[in-house]
Amino acid sequence: MNPYLVGLDLDGRRVVVVGAGTVAQRRLPRLVATGADVLLIAPSATPAVEAMATAGELRWQARPYAAGDLDGAWYAMACTSEPAVNAAVAAEAEQQRIFCVRADDATGGSAATAATGEHDGLLIGVLAGRRPRRSAAVRDAILDALRTGAVDDATDAEDAPAVPGVALVGAGPGDPDLITVRGRRLLGRADVVITDRLVPGELLDELGSHVQVIDAAKVPYGRAMAQQDINAALIEHARAGRLVVRLKGGDPYLFGRGFEEVLALVEADVPVTVVPGITSAVAVPAADGIPVTHRGVAHEVVMVSGHVAPDDPTSLVDWPALGRLRGTLVLLMGLQRIGAFADALIAHGRPAETPVAVITDGTTRTQRTLRSTLDRVAADVAEAALGPPAIVVIGRVVALRQV
Repeated sequence: MNPYLVGLDLDGRRVVVVGAGTVAQRRLPRLVATGADVLLIAPSATPAVEAMATAGELRWQARPYAAGDLDGAWYAMACTSEPAVNAAVAAEAEQQRIFCVRADDATGGSAATAATGEHDGLLIGVLAGRRPRRSAAVRDAILDALRTGAVDDATDAEDAPAVPGVALVGAGPGDPDLITVRGRRLLGRADVVITDRLVPGELLDELGSHVQVIDAAKVPYGRAMAQQDINAALIEHARAGRLVVRLKGGDPYLFGRGFEEVLALVEADVPVTVVPGITSAVAVPAADGIPVTHRGVAHEVVMVSGHVAPDDPTSLVDWPALGRLRGTLVLLMGLQRIGAFADALIAHGRPAETPVAVITDGTTRTQRTLRSTLDRVAADVAEAALGPPAIVVIGRVVALRQV
């Protein structure tokens, strides 16, 4: 087969898919996304495919394929596990001049499915003959290059210009690979990046030389760029016609003061979009082998900011209530006052022997984990000379960690 690559407009047009196993499960979402009128024919379906039918995303006739099922179709896919059925579908498609993909034998159909992916309005398709792994590898390399800015996507004023404004992007817990696809894409288009201390340095290293980087680091109990100055810089650069990425560690809305920045931008009539990030409160314990919830162990997880002590009049935390809870407590920015927090929890009912894990520099090459108990954690942290950034996990789930 020497295929001719073309884009099909399937919106509102009938597409018949025969078979509802894992192969169809992989192909159906993109078909549905085109707006096609998808008719699925199969005696049974995987749970995910059945859920698509239940949700009304496609029509499913729970029966075997029969001659005539392709009537009125513009496109067909033979995805069953039975070669004879796939061959019959391909033969009917050939007779009716309907392009057909045969999943089990690429040469047996009249069309081939490319390895596809999307980037900022671009649909990338790669065909490598009958070598699907090569197609997928090349597609992934192209997409990665586009998302990181290594390859210019030729966006210009006539096409889809980068709209001036601010994108509030969560960079994830520390590993540069854990930023979202959308976040990395916006970084590749940024004119200005205003960054926090906990942002992975590798992400900044990938930026083009034309990108202005502003360090808005807030060092705990040390140097810090004032929040009003950060807000002013965001507004100034956006009003100057630049695309500004405000890059924050973790998720910008979880103890990241992200919403304060959104309020300032809205008040200044500056366009802003929010790209959530993977929060360290969940990701760091997970990367260390600790699930923050587990059936029969913890049915709740509470995330608490430790920037003020339990007895501080400005604290909004109900420490007596937390002491009575039986689930998981995840403490952020709490390392300096870990003794006070542990004492408050014990005083209000948490057993002194409750397992505790303290994880520093989570998901990075310098990650360290200390395992302790509520009554011992302050002394153990001091002895180990641990410093921020740290995630403290308190609860029975800590004992589930596989050593």
